Amino acid sequence: MKITRSLTLLLVLTTALAVSASAQKTAKKQPAHRTPTTNTKTSSTLPPLEVRAARVKVSNQLYNLTAFVNRFGPIAQNIEALDNDARNNKIKKESIDKNESDKQKVIAALRGLHDGLVSLESEFRTKPDLKRYLPNIQGISDLAGQSIDSATAGKFVAANTSLRNVQQKLNDTLTAMPNAEL
Repeated sequence: MKITRSLTLLLVLTTALAVSASAQKTAKKQPAHRTPTTNTKTSSTLPPLEVRAARVKVSNQLYNLTAFVNRFGPIAQNIEALDNDARNNKIKKESIDKNESDKQKVIAALRGLHDGLVSLESEFRTKPDLKRYLPNIQGISDLAGQSIDSATAGKFVAANTSLRNVQQKLNDTLTAMPNAEL
C-alpha cells in the first residue's frame, strides 16, 4: 500500500514537472506579437557639416562666455563697490584711477564678446541649414549689447545678468542641435 502510494505520488510529481517544463518550452517558442517590418536599412544619418561646425562654434562661445561670466561676477561687484566708495570720498585718487582703468578693460572685453556673438548669430541667420535653430539663438547679440550698455552706464552687475541670459540661450541652442562629431 505504501509502495503504491509512493509510486502514485512520484508519478503525479513527475507529471506536474513535465507539464510545467513543457509550458515553459511552448512559451519560448511563441514569439511576441511583432509588427511587420520592411527590409529598409535604418542607418543614422549625420547632420550636415554646416550644422556640426555650428554646434562646435556655439559650444566654444558658451565655454568662453561661461569662463568670462564666472570671473566677471566678483569683478563687477568690486567695481560697483569702489564706485560707491568713490562717491563717498572713502578711497584714494590712485584707487579711483585704477577702477576707471578696470572699467574700460571690462567694457573692451564685453565688446569683444559681443562681436563674437554677433558673428555667430548672423551665421545662423544666413545659412539655410542653421535657420531651423535660429529661434533658440536669436537675440544673443541684443543681450550682449545690453550688457555693454549696462557696463557703460556703470551697472556692471546688471551687465553680468544679461550675459547669463546669453548663456542660457546658447545652452538651449546646443540642446536643440544634434550631437554628432565634426
